[in-house]
Amino acid sequence: MTEAPHAPAALEALPDDAGDVLLPAARAAIGQALGVPAPALGEPPAWALEPGACYVTLTREGKLRGCTGTLVAHRPLLADVQVNAVNTALRDRRFAPMTPDEVPLVVIEVAVLSASRPLAASSLPEAYAALRPGVDGVIVEAGAWNRATFLPKMWEPLPEPAVFLEHLWRKAGLAPGVWHEGTRLRTYTARSWRESPGPA
Repeated sequence: MTEAPHAPAALEALPDDAGDVLLPAARAAIGQALGVPAPALGEPPAWALEPGACYVTLTREGKLRGCTGTLVAHRPLLADVQVNAVNTALRDRRFAPMTPDEVPLVVIEVAVLSASRPLAASSLPEAYAALRPGVDGVIVEAGAWNRATFLPKMWEPLPEPAVFLEHLWRKAGLAPGVWHEGTRLRTYTARSWRESPGPA
């Protein structure tokens, strides 16, 4: 039975040092899944037990090693971080499952997402004008199977709205430059925390 979505805690309510809780939790979950010893975690703060949705990104030597996540909050944020950390390490279909030897070599980033909202756009020019580069994460849906998202950090390599959406369309399996019938866009914001590069 699928859990009903819940309203996530407001991003601004998260403490600035939330990464001190979320990043070790992600690393411990990956270590446990791969049989790598990890330090015990302390009692989680109340905010980490509120519903939350996140994406977990792994990089190795500056290159993407995996990225998966949740768009709708349906479990405690801390649990969402732990589940998505393991899914990113072992189940991102673009990469081979991570090995125990890689655990100390990857850098973990956790992005906590706000609830998404519909973007008022019925054409690509309207979407270009409505998007906020550097701020909005974007979800595109068209039909039953074509769906994809880009986190706000994807504006860094793709700063122009037209180019950003062209790549998002391709990720969703849509022909770029065409507003397909039934296309829906939603946007969200995110706050991110990242480990310092180098072995943990």
